[in-house]
Amino acid sequence: MSRVTPDQARALLKGLPFRTVLHHGSMEVEIYAPQGRDDQQPHTRDELYFVMSGTGHFDNNGAVTPFAPGDVLFVRAHAPHRFTDFTDDFATWVVFYGPEGGEPA
Repeated sequence: MSRVTPDQARALLKGLPFRTVLHHGSMEVEIYAPQGRDDQQPHTRDELYFVMSGTGHFDNNGAVTPFAPGDVLFVRAHAPHRFTDFTDDFATWVVFYGPEGGEPA
């Protein structure tokens, strides 16, 4: 599969907070839609979030910023991060890429 719509991705969740929807080489695309609380831990690769729906705040290594649909958020490998105070309709694409440990600065 080389194309996934937001509706198709949401249908794949089936009650889970995330699901991989595309994968090629080091690139992995997931849909992430936590309910009530974001319990994720730091990841071993760099990642991008493309906010699909909902609003809230994003804590990226202690820097907290608001987010809304259309925003793009970058997180370096191993950085603590999480979404907080998000609305019930929150969903985001997550793109993991590059080598374990992240890209060089």
